[in-house]
Amino acid sequence: MSIAVIGAGSWGTAVSALLGTKGIDVQLWAREPEIAVGINATRHNPIYLTGVVLPPSVVATPDIEAALRGVDGVVLVTPSHGVRGTAEAMKPYLTSTTPIVNLSKGVERETDMRMTEVLEDVLGNRNRLAALSGPNHAEEVSKLVPSATVVAAYDESVARMFQDVFMAPTFRVYTNPDVVGVELCAACKNVVAVAAGMSDGLGYGDNTKATLMTRGLSEMARLGARLGANPLTFMGLAGIGDLIATCTSRHSRNRGLGEHIARGGSVESYAAETNMVAEGAYSCVSVDDLAHREGIELPITHQVRAILYGGASPMTAGELLMGRAAKDELHGMGLVVDEEN
Repeated sequence: MSIAVIGAGSWGTAVSALLGTKGIDVQLWAREPEIAVGINATRHNPIYLTGVVLPPSVVATPDIEAALRGVDGVVLVTPSHGVRGTAEAMKPYLTSTTPIVNLSKGVERETDMRMTEVLEDVLGNRNRLAALSGPNHAEEVSKLVPSATVVAAYDESVARMFQDVFMAPTFRVYTNPDVVGVELCAACKNVVAVAAGMSDGLGYGDNTKATLMTRGLSEMARLGARLGANPLTFMGLAGIGDLIATCTSRHSRNRGLGEHIARGGSVESYAAETNMVAEGAYSCVSVDDLAHREGIELPITHQVRAILYGGASPMTAGELLMGRAAKDELHGMGLVVDEEN
């Protein structure tokens, strides 16, 4: 089997190592030519996850046509804001039935589209599309630390195919037909993690972080309920599983961004310091816009956006969240009668 991995950042490098260890021929596309040269010459990515040794079956190229030539499937691992442009670049070299699984986590600005919706908009035939998400820090997956994930697809055969592609002794893969829920989990949990990092940066305790995580999960489920997702998805690996990992791990760039902001930094200074994209910095805007479009309130998401782009202070935002009017815990999730609506 031959798989194209499109994107040679940390996650793309980890995925390539995982698949290559299984003996799959991986054609890894790197936007930066120096990354492709470095991988082929030394078996190491010179910028991301530099300590990971990539198997000989992983061949890197800066030529997207070469990366896609003759492959059985595509794994898309670019930042969410680059998915549309990357899909447009791939389009001339793909058949209409080539299976594609998206690993990017976000909602597109301006259109409010989920990532598979963006891919369908550019490439058509949504039945060949899938999304993979779960508590999968690249640093741990690349070191073969036991992990699990979820593949959601519009067609069950595509989900099963990518389940087989990714399943490994240290990487357990489950399928789920709820593409909407899995993709919303992937986008929303990063925003909650930024808030959790702010809590850490302000020196708050376990009670505060647990409150942010559970109320953040409520926001995720409330948006999912409005958009037709299965509420059980938010209780699974893509939901609470990924939320726990992203809000608590030292590897989490979104939690790290929040901590950096609370200590006086900015989105720009964090990106310059880490050479990483924290998806929550984009998703807090697009998810907040999506919620406004649907007429629902996501107070944590809105406050993260206000802090990152509106000049609000993390401490003041926390006071605003704590001072909101009393609510039923399950309001807006379709599980109890919401008297306000």
